Amino acid sequence: MSPSEDETEDDTAATERRASHIRSFVLRQGRVSDAQRRFHDEGMPRWGIPYQSTPLDLDAVFGRAAPRILEIGCGMGETTATIAAQHPQNDYLGIEVHTPGVGSLLKEIATRELANLRVIQHDAVEVVRDMIAPDSLAGIHIFFPDPWPKKRQQKRRLIQPDFVRLLATRLAPNGYLHCATDWEDYAQQMLEVLSGEALLLNMATGFTPRPPYRPQTKFETRGLRLGHGVWDVVFRRKP
Repeated sequence: MSPSEDETEDDTAATERRASHIRSFVLRQGRVSDAQRRFHDEGMPRWGIPYQSTPLDLDAVFGRAAPRILEIGCGMGETTATIAAQHPQNDYLGIEVHTPGVGSLLKEIATRELANLRVIQHDAVEVVRDMIAPDSLAGIHIFFPDPWPKKRQQKRRLIQPDFVRLLATRLAPNGYLHCATDWEDYAQQMLEVLSGEALLLNMATGFTPRPPYRPQTKFETRGLRLGHGVWDVVFRRKP
């Protein structure tokens, strides 16, 4: 029998007590398809970057100098790969913890022959803190992070003041931070937290229409047809 959500959370409690932050994810025992496993095993040595405790040399990673965009939580990778394919002038670094999603993203890299996309399978807070140099990113995407909808779970939400402050320090001046969610109360929290960060400036009055570089997913299209909302917030680091 699969563990309940509460039991899964309890199983991670000891690990989180040892960590310096509350994790915004729980690694669940999800099924990994044969194709996902194959692309994961074959793709990580080519396009995966192991976690390290020192900043990456991104010019060496990508073999060129270019604007760098970090995406946190790539899901199954389709949106990440589409953005990278449509903007070859930029380099993209995706962070995802779940093996099925990483395998699917690596499949997208292989089949689309994307030279401007790399993957890190690790906790995003630790990656940003340890592997991303200050003032180095042109942009950060956080699209549809886990909303943790129950009141007692909301401390796990990724968008919190300390993490937003860390993200802001990794942006170059005028670099942007773009968050999107389909949970209205999380959208309000995102807007409040980003507005409270002194290094950031809202690029709109409140929420912004979906920028054209963010593809509208099939899930999002279906939700909008049913009357569900989607909220985007885009802030820039002050010069």
